[in-house]
Amino acid sequence: MKKIEMESLYDMKNISQPVHWEDTVFYLETKMNKEKNRYDTGIQSIDVQTKERKEWGDGGKTNTAIQVSPNGKWLSYLSNNTKDEKMQVMLMPLAGGRAVQLTEEKEGVSSYKWTANGAGVYYQTNRKQGETDENEDKDEKKLPEPTVIDRLQYKLDGMGVLPQDRMHQIKKVDVASKNTQLIVEYDRPIQLNYVAKDESYLLFGDRLNVEDEWQYGGTVYWYDVAAKQARPLTTQIPDGVFQYGAMNEEEDYLLLLGNDFEYAFVSQTKVYGYDIRSQSLTCLTEEADVEVGDLLVADFQQQVSGLEVMWVNEEEFLFPATEHGKIQLYKGSREGVVEKVYDKLVHLVDGSLADDKQTLAVAVSTLVKPSELWLINLESGEETFLYNPNEEFCRTHTFAEPERFWYKGADDWDIQGWYVPPVEAKEKHPAVLYIHGGPQVAYGESFFHEMQMLAAKGYGVIMLNPRGGNGYGQQFVASILGDYGNKDYEDLMLGTDYVLEQHPEIDQDKVYVAGGSYGGFMTNWIVGHTDRFRAAVTQRSISNWISFYGTSDIGPFFVQFQLQNNLSQVEELWKMSPLAYAENAKTPLLVIHGENDLRCPQEQGEQIYIAMKRQRVDTKLVTFPQSSHGLSREGLPNLRMERLQHIVEWFEIH
Repeated sequence: MKKIEMESLYDMKNISQPVHWEDTVFYLETKMNKEKNRYDTGIQSIDVQTKERKEWGDGGKTNTAIQVSPNGKWLSYLSNNTKDEKMQVMLMPLAGGRAVQLTEEKEGVSSYKWTANGAGVYYQTNRKQGETDENEDKDEKKLPEPTVIDRLQYKLDGMGVLPQDRMHQIKKVDVASKNTQLIVEYDRPIQLNYVAKDESYLLFGDRLNVEDEWQYGGTVYWYDVAAKQARPLTTQIPDGVFQYGAMNEEEDYLLLLGNDFEYAFVSQTKVYGYDIRSQSLTCLTEEADVEVGDLLVADFQQQVSGLEVMWVNEEEFLFPATEHGKIQLYKGSREGVVEKVYDKLVHLVDGSLADDKQTLAVAVSTLVKPSELWLINLESGEETFLYNPNEEFCRTHTFAEPERFWYKGADDWDIQGWYVPPVEAKEKHPAVLYIHGGPQVAYGESFFHEMQMLAAKGYGVIMLNPRGGNGYGQQFVASILGDYGNKDYEDLMLGTDYVLEQHPEIDQDKVYVAGGSYGGFMTNWIVGHTDRFRAAVTQRSISNWISFYGTSDIGPFFVQFQLQNNLSQVEELWKMSPLAYAENAKTPLLVIHGENDLRCPQEQGEQIYIAMKRQRVDTKLVTFPQSSHGLSREGLPNLRMERLQHIVEWFEIH
């Protein structure tokens, strides 16, 4: 049997976005292309009876957002297999035939929705202000121009500085004639959510307060197409943050996902019901202390849209929840009754209901199963295996089987963790405390290539969910507010003590620490507060909350709502900044940062690097070009390999 190596990622595939239609499940299959240094995503289908598989699409490198038209004639999707590589809506006859390009937008298409009769498609695009079909830019060579910025939120990680001169549009295209018409146009981004069956109104997401950019969050708007007027649907909870969930078949009741913002950023997402006739808003999951949605972290899944809220009949709906490191399924009702219907040690990644509303086609992952396609019967909980794209890989490679445990953290709280042992047991072996990001996410029952790779190289990996993460109730996640580096730090140290006690085969002189984002913050914090670790790796980290406030794409809101301070309280921000304690550091530190990271900007990594140099601590800074905050998950394939190599080498030389 072979071990899982860094380059094993090139040999593995993942499944996402399954669409169940009649006896067929369409899905995306993504793999790394080593030669072209990119990710290729294709469309496939499988017959649930015969298990026969078929390829669809146009051969483009990126295919996504697959849908079946309501009239059952077309498989639709977005593809960049176009002359300018812009994403456009493509149609492929379900009865057989070649794909045709439906839209031809200069700036491409970001999302789309079918009309109820399948005769048209509403889609989103944008244009440069002042630009028309007659005077559009011919891409003539121009002199460089300054960038003019006048908005609070002017940049976004993974996208860079956002154009300030864009008009954001919703258009409709007729499938038969390809004629298009403009429906909505704003000078800010909006998100098309729903098209009424009679097309008299649209639902779209927009800022909570379009007049005040300092008011955080967004909500769902009802747009009257004839009157060209929009109204928000959540005025009953004026400070709440909401997004679209699902409209029922009768179009008299709408599900929204959101919260009342009582705990700011960390307020649990719940399911709300909006009665169309009475225009009243009611929380339907008030009694369930769970986080609606998927907040598990891993590094393998690509092109994931996530399980959505889905109606199973006119009164009941299905929704996913993050709980104790798993994605569980609950059934809710318009009366507010909630019951758990599926609870297994698995990460339900993506899924869609069959026509019978009782069968769920789902892409799944576990700690030792990278990606598979299943059917789940919601009545019995029975699972039917459909397809494993990594069957040969799994048959020929050895996976480390993680163990699950609970321990007592600070204040005697119950904290959950996982320990990934080395693939080959040794009398004494090194171990790594690996701290997740967020912090409002969680480790769980999902495949993590990096942890398996470290286990194959002889390291044990300690994965803990300290307070501040999701999946353990509202009090647990809110306990970190304004208190970074205190009880969360204690949770991590106590968890490390617990694992070392339970596993005396770990060499206590060779215990390392690593983490990214919040995990990078905590790694920086740890090296300034203890020298118990042999070496450390901090990635896409935070070192100085004061400079983070003005340089991060989410800085002002994050600092205000997470740390409960702002620039008028710099002393408090400095006390929570790892940089303030760098003078105590002795632990060798590797600093890894993406050069295009706008979430935790590169200057954060540079500051801790210089501070460590000033202390004469063994340290190294490695930056990665063309890399945003998500380098470890969706970065360029060659750079993901380089990142892993630097981490392993740092451990090996210390």
